[in-house]
Amino acid sequence: MSETNAVLLEEFHRILTAAVECRASDIHIKSGAPVRFRLNREIIDVDCPQPTAEWLRALTGTIASPLAQRRLADDGEADFAYEAPGVGRYRVNLFTQRGRLALALRLVRVGIPSISLLNLPDVVRQLAETSHGLILVSGATGSGKSTTLAAMLEYINGHFKKHIITLEDPIEYIFQDKQSVIEQREVGIDTMSFSAGLKHVLRQDPDIIMIGEMRDAESFAAAMRAVNTGHLVISTMHSTRATQTLTRVLEFFEPVEHEHVRRQLAAGLVGVICQELLQDVEGRLRPALEIMLNTEMMRGLIEGGKLEALTATMEKNTGAGMRTFNQSLIELLQAGLITQEIALKYSPQPEALRMNFKGIFHST
Repeated sequence: MSETNAVLLEEFHRILTAAVECRASDIHIKSGAPVRFRLNREIIDVDCPQPTAEWLRALTGTIASPLAQRRLADDGEADFAYEAPGVGRYRVNLFTQRGRLALALRLVRVGIPSISLLNLPDVVRQLAETSHGLILVSGATGSGKSTTLAAMLEYINGHFKKHIITLEDPIEYIFQDKQSVIEQREVGIDTMSFSAGLKHVLRQDPDIIMIGEMRDAESFAAAMRAVNTGHLVISTMHSTRATQTLTRVLEFFEPVEHEHVRRQLAAGLVGVICQELLQDVEGRLRPALEIMLNTEMMRGLIEGGKLEALTATMEKNTGAGMRTFNQSLIELLQAGLITQEIALKYSPQPEALRMNFKGIFHST
């Protein structure tokens, strides 16, 4: 490594170290502007020299692989993972804005947290014990869905003798074999695309397949082929409600195909975990979860296209492990972990939540 590159990395690693020390979740770097951290959901300026366009070009030329640089040239953006020894591992998005380079980095915490450490309900562990079917973990960007998915895989890894294959873009958490055998494949390095990896994955004798993100009709169809042959498939989606997750799947397809897709979901879906991270009374991030399980009643609603009835049915069937976001918020409120103000801020239905505070629910 040249002396110039060594100095460049030292400056860059000082930024990464500062982010770790103040527990920032994200770092934003672009030329001609302050370096910014996301801390407790707020964007803050960092007291350090502003990056120049030349500095940023030299940096990306040093930390981005040749493949990532080709993707940037072809597509205007690229995802890759970067590990700074002694500092941490980051998921990096390299992109251009107004014709100039920019970086968005998300810290991947060292070690894989357990289901209990993440304050996830026991039903998440029960879902991880499922032998076959489709489990979707959904949420907005930054909601912690990748960490929840990793915790589920680590639980399986520690308790069951399974063969797990992951398809990720990029790889975030690094797993070590325990009870299970795990192979992690990164798109662009180990396989050319999600579709290519999914095409061949069934020939690799998996018990469990993890797809980093369900992105299109092709990935859903491949996932369902695996489900139909007795495999467990776990994936993530960008959606903010459990019912919206199913709607998003339908949107991958033409309307004439929706009835067939609903039948597939009704037959193969195990459950949907949809989560949001919110700040508790001690200033720590804590998950609120909406959980939909594909019970016999839910299967009938999904197959019949009555998705608008799913939320009320979830609300009435908490004994099975289901819960709506509002019910999750009420649990956190009753436990003294959040305030009414926070609950109403994050509720997808604040007026209904106000009625819930008075003990009035759909089921009553």
